[in-house]
Amino acid sequence: MRRIALVTLVVDDYDEAIRFYTDALGFRLAEDTPRPDGSRWVVVEPGSNGAGAGASATGLVLARAKGEDQRSRIGDQTGGRVGFFLHTDDFARDHARMTAAGVTFLEEPRHEPYGSVAVFQDLYGNRWDLLQPATTD
Repeated sequence: MRRIALVTLVVDDYDEAIRFYTDALGFRLAEDTPRPDGSRWVVVEPGSNGAGAGASATGLVLARAKGEDQRSRIGDQTGGRVGFFLHTDDFARDHARMTAAGVTFLEEPRHEPYGSVAVFQDLYGNRWDLLQPATTD
């Protein structure tokens, strides 16, 4: 079996990014290990209110930007497109919880043939879909 295990997300500050992903999005902090160069290896994963933690979850490496080239990409890693897709098994629950936690949604929830969806921004402006896929009965 092969799968994408981790995706890097360039951030401005480790601790503020950890707070956003754990508190506002409900992810879990899977690892936070200091490295000899002063950086940290920080991994967050969707919790049970998202895609589910565990062997099949894809985690995010929260990597603090080094230098102006990387800093210029914070919040715009996909050129303004939705670049990340957070699946849920209960759209209404997670939308309400995230809204109460201060997450900025860029649109009202919509119900498409593929599922319920709304675009939101992370703390740096990267666009995400909160998505409950349609069931195929």
